[in-house]
Amino acid sequence: MYRFLLSRQWVILTLVALLLIPTMIRLGFWQMHRYDERTARNQLVSDALTAQPVPVEKLTSPGHTVTTDQRYRSVTAEGRFDPDREVVVRRRVNADEEVGFHVLTPFVLTDGKVLLVNRGWIPADGPSQTAFPAVPAPPAGTVTVTGRLMPDETTAASGIKDLKGLPDRQVMLINSEQEAQRLDARVLGGYIVQTAPEPKGETPQLIGRPGNEDAALNFAYAIQWWLFAACVPVGWVILVRRERRDRAETAAPKGREEAAPTPV
Repeated sequence: MYRFLLSRQWVILTLVALLLIPTMIRLGFWQMHRYDERTARNQLVSDALTAQPVPVEKLTSPGHTVTTDQRYRSVTAEGRFDPDREVVVRRRVNADEEVGFHVLTPFVLTDGKVLLVNRGWIPADGPSQTAFPAVPAPPAGTVTVTGRLMPDETTAASGIKDLKGLPDRQVMLINSEQEAQRLDARVLGGYIVQTAPEPKGETPQLIGRPGNEDAALNFAYAIQWWLFAACVPVGWVILVRRERRDRAETAAPKGREEAAPTPV
């Protein structure tokens, strides 16, 4: 009755089904792992953004690498901006996906160390982006800034190539080690994304808060893969029963014809 299962077609179909089941189960667990990772990152970001601001030098120092737990922490610093030595970071987009620059201004602390401050986004003056753009001046004198602490940018982490031979006072990455060499100063590790004080005239545009990663999507994908894995044996059984029924129906007329009496 089920001898057809030994045919080449059905052996291949059965082997494919047996391979699909563990593969789909494994993909479901991989999606759950991604869900756990994204949920944990979202919680870290949420905790960092809601924590009370602390003085920046409590979290970073010259040569320090900003850790995952320190990323997005709100920090404060007192000192003065040094706009004469600021640079702009190329190929950055705002919330409307417009290409422009980020303004990176050295902030000299009261103890002489330098903190890199990303003051926000400005539009490019033209498509070539070769000339240094018109940058609104920061507040003069001694001020207190607040911002989100960020790690140094690298090509490996960001995917942005650190191109050489750029126009004067333009960089591709925000990196405290590179800026320490350029400024010949003791630069704190990482940089901050300024959140206060807000710029006059709303320019540069402050960079918005980071959003949550869509962890729920990975959870849904995991359930989907496990449902697919459960459907494979069900589908196999349905196909087997259909094949058995079709073969039985094909063989039935022949059987009845052979059993019919011969007329006299």
